[in-house]
Amino acid sequence: MKNHNNPAKLQYKVFTVSRPGLTRDPNMPATPDELKWVANSATLIYGENDAVLVDCFLTIDQSKQLIDFIDASGKNLTYIYITHPHGDHFFGLKLLLDHFPEAKAITAASSAAAMLAHINPEAVNAFWRPRFPGQIADELVAPDALEGDRFELEGHHLQIIEDGFTDTHNSTSIWVPSLGLLVAGDVVYNGIHAYLAETTSATRKEWVNALDRLALLKPDYVVSGHKKPNEFDHPEDIAVTRQYLLDFEKFNQETSSAADFYLKMFNKYPTYANPGSLWGAVVAAIS
Repeated sequence: MKNHNNPAKLQYKVFTVSRPGLTRDPNMPATPDELKWVANSATLIYGENDAVLVDCFLTIDQSKQLIDFIDASGKNLTYIYITHPHGDHFFGLKLLLDHFPEAKAITAASSAAAMLAHINPEAVNAFWRPRFPGQIADELVAPDALEGDRFELEGHHLQIIEDGFTDTHNSTSIWVPSLGLLVAGDVVYNGIHAYLAETTSATRKEWVNALDRLALLKPDYVVSGHKKPNEFDHPEDIAVTRQYLLDFEKFNQETSSAADFYLKMFNKYPTYANPGSLWGAVVAAIS
């Protein structure tokens, strides 16, 4: 967890939680066990009295930790913004809303319908509950669609950036100009293999274009949706993620074997966590 001050009134803190990766494929090449985890981030942006949370977590235990983190800030939580329709970023939302009843859960209008689809009981029971028994909340909710492309925190505007298809469709980021802060959701990764299983060559190009647009903002801080705990929120992570996507595309063209493809990427990024995500991406790209 890091705390960054700024001469402007707004500040931010990032809270991360880690969990095992989801891939359990016995065909995955041998990989060090110490890399088989993934971390999610949630970002608290705050002023003198009020705060906004960007993204939350998957499980009940993770959500309780996040609630304690927000309580410790002493701030009044006004909004919870969800960046994109992946369950590990918003399945704990109902638990937070129960604890912070004055907070309003919001997302971009383009993402709202997809989040409703993700909390479909059949889908949740088939995928998430078997993988995290007893840790997925009984009641899941989706955020409300926000009219417009910005909202405010103590007189500062928070801008919604529509990123299009990145690691999934309808991805967004939050730009806080007064703080030079970009909360990038899963558009940017930091030290963790990107989730590419939903992508195609065409959508990976769309992702690269989204990263190019974000770089034009020239942010001072960039918070990745998946980041190694205690890593700095460096703006260079935009370029690093861009290069990762270009490398993936290059190796995809050079190899016809999933194992060879995987090893080329793994050897290029040997310290990255969650190699199971890489294996899933490789299998999807080869097939």
